Amino acid sequence: MAEQEASFDEMRELLLAMPGPDDGAREKTKLREAELTKPAGALGRLEGLTEWFAAWQGRYPPELEHPRVAVFVANHGVAARGVSAYPASVTGQMVENFQAGGAAINQLCLLHDADLRVYEMALEHPTEDFTQAPAMTEAECARAMAYGMMAAEDNIDALCLGEMGIGNTTSAAAICCGLFGGEATDWVGAGTGVAGDALQRKVDTVAQAMALHGTSLSDPFEVLRRFGGHELSAIAGAVLAARIARIPVILDGYACTAAAAVLHRINPRALDHCIVGHLSAEPGHRRLTDALGKTPLLDLGMRLGEGSGATVALGVLRAALSCHTGMATFDQARVDGPAD
Repeated sequence: MAEQEASFDEMRELLLAMPGPDDGAREKTKLREAELTKPAGALGRLEGLTEWFAAWQGRYPPELEHPRVAVFVANHGVAARGVSAYPASVTGQMVENFQAGGAAINQLCLLHDADLRVYEMALEHPTEDFTQAPAMTEAECARAMAYGMMAAEDNIDALCLGEMGIGNTTSAAAICCGLFGGEATDWVGAGTGVAGDALQRKVDTVAQAMALHGTSLSDPFEVLRRFGGHELSAIAGAVLAARIARIPVILDGYACTAAAAVLHRINPRALDHCIVGHLSAEPGHRRLTDALGKTPLLDLGMRLGEGSGATVALGVLRAALSCHTGMATFDQARVDGPAD
């Protein structure tokens, strides 16, 4: 992990400096959309996607030539409590699988012509077990956020975010419970496929974490450092850096959205440049997207992580932009427009 000096105060300053949408680019998109050879609104959410993308990219016409998929990978101390169907050693093994091109995300990136970057974050140094102590110090959490900011490079025009880390749906459930309240059972799901006693152990783990840290959760960054992981902190940093760089973001599933939700709780407009690519099969994800006021683009019953749902959604975004930029207008096609 890159050694960088960072603090929560610096992250708060960046949140205050976030740019808004480009209303001019949005208006140009609307004007062309009204002239295309189709009834108004006939492409449904595809039309809104194009407007969103142009407004947050800050240019017209919008371009999707260099998308990036960034997958952050880290280990969680809480995994030792048996909250996953897989041992923590799988995290490192999956990094090797990514590098060898054998994972689902490798195939999806090839299909959608996306640049895949896998950010391995000190797997030999997992976070603390958050039922016993905060997962990270402020310095560790802020440093991971700063590391994640490096994913928002100047030469990319869309950023799909994902994660890999055994135990991170337990971390995500604790983050959501800390941010939005409720009971552990509201936020805990099967994750990698736990059931029975293992699922109850996962619920009990989150409940114990709430009991230990419950009086220290008024600051969303504190929620992140107490319950999060290095990879989830990096995702929060990547979302923030993408906003400043005017790079639209597609969030993946439950863990990824939970990491981004930390910024939303500090500034409700902080995720306006983000869409949620898909609705995870994790039951807490629907509750979370409702709390964020976001409707996921796809609902395919996926719960893999590693940016897979976000990258499938990238194909839908490509379809929206292709229709907008490639269709003929009524005048060009010599087709009569709608009757007055």
